[in-house]
Amino acid sequence: MDRFNRRRFLKCAAAGGLAYAFGRTPQAVSAATFGSNAAFADYKALVCVFLFGGNDSFNMVVPRSAAEYSAYATSRQNLAIAQASLLPINSLVPDPNGALHGLHPSMGEVATLFEQDEVCAIVANIGPLIEPTSKAQYQAKATRLPPQLFSHNDQQDQWHALKGEATLKSGWAGRIADALMAPGASPPLDQSLAVNLSLNGQTLFQAGATSVPYTMGPTGPVPFFGLENTDAYTLARRAAFESILRANHATVYERAYSSVQQRALQGAAKVNDALASVRSPNAAPFATAFPMTPLGQQLKTVAELIAARDRLEVSRQIFFVATGGFDTHDAQVQDQPQLLGGLSNALAAFYRATVDLGVAASVTTFTQSDFGRTLTSNGDGTDHAWGGNQLVIGGAVAGRTLYGRYPLLQIDGPDDVGGGRMIPGVSSDQYAATLAKWFGVSAGSLSVVAPHIGNFAQGDLGFMLT
Repeated sequence: MDRFNRRRFLKCAAAGGLAYAFGRTPQAVSAATFGSNAAFADYKALVCVFLFGGNDSFNMVVPRSAAEYSAYATSRQNLAIAQASLLPINSLVPDPNGALHGLHPSMGEVATLFEQDEVCAIVANIGPLIEPTSKAQYQAKATRLPPQLFSHNDQQDQWHALKGEATLKSGWAGRIADALMAPGASPPLDQSLAVNLSLNGQTLFQAGATSVPYTMGPTGPVPFFGLENTDAYTLARRAAFESILRANHATVYERAYSSVQQRALQGAAKVNDALASVRSPNAAPFATAFPMTPLGQQLKTVAELIAARDRLEVSRQIFFVATGGFDTHDAQVQDQPQLLGGLSNALAAFYRATVDLGVAASVTTFTQSDFGRTLTSNGDGTDHAWGGNQLVIGGAVAGRTLYGRYPLLQIDGPDDVGGGRMIPGVSSDQYAATLAKWFGVSAGSLSVVAPHIGNFAQGDLGFMLT
């Protein structure tokens, strides 16, 4: 290997392989990554869009009827969106109290998906819960609550894992993959690439007990250092590296390292080949243009991977993409239009691409975020809270409907547990179970995916058509 000695080569290759294959950077693959064709006759995908920082979603979905808007404006003070600028949305299921709602003025594309296309649903005032909790129960400490309610890391983990008071090392998307790929599952899922794919780093959300996510960069697998070119010297270097990996190794650690590296190389080759097939000038699988933002580019890659689903030999995929900046303690009035506008543009582009691909009814996109934010203003922004609103978009979504109960946004009101923090009326377990059921998880496995679902009378929130 002349100028590239064996020790240095293995060390550099590890930078592009071992850490990646375990999910720290780009190539974590399932032990069952390369199997036969999946047994499901149809294709379905879930796309989680995580809004890091805690989206102030009571400025994303806002009451616009007179009494409800008055309470909102009084609570929000200088952060309130002008009533006249709200984008009206009209739920097919009227609010029982007669309240009307609107979207933030920067979210015109999502308003169109909700109002005209009827493929967008809003899940109101949702958050992590162990069991239904009222304000009186919260104050009396009469119910079990997720710990560290207003902490970024803890509440991200609650959304990812639905762990409540337990210590869980798996996330609910990972447990979906475990359930679908378990021996005896009906129908059995044995596909040639992991169910879970992350385009935004390693996440607890996709970690399973037996399944491992495939993690890549925002535009595809990150190249292995020293192996990314196609010149004769690089090809010889790769052949030498693969020869080392195939050799008989003395210890279990060497064999495990070799196995992970080989799977990472195979996974990267398979995904890159699939992406190349849909990125060629003659392919053009969708006409939709995506915004040149980090979230837009991640979702474009997801659309390309969906376009290449047959070449990848998959029938079930869960994608994780994310964007940040939603921790709006400061400059919220200045920053929120760009944040919510960027989200709206990217979500709409992705939905239009699924229409182009003919899979709109097979792909469901949904948002999650650390937590909602306080109704009260800290002078220039908001602080950490609890319940908030989420979006679900797709051709199989029972859209143009607001699910759950939108609370009265009143300081010290019936849903405020202090400081303008709304107690959720819908649990993230119910959200996950509804999506998992549509995805094909059996009724018997839903309580594994969503551990607290048995504590809630409504296990299916009803926002999925099939």
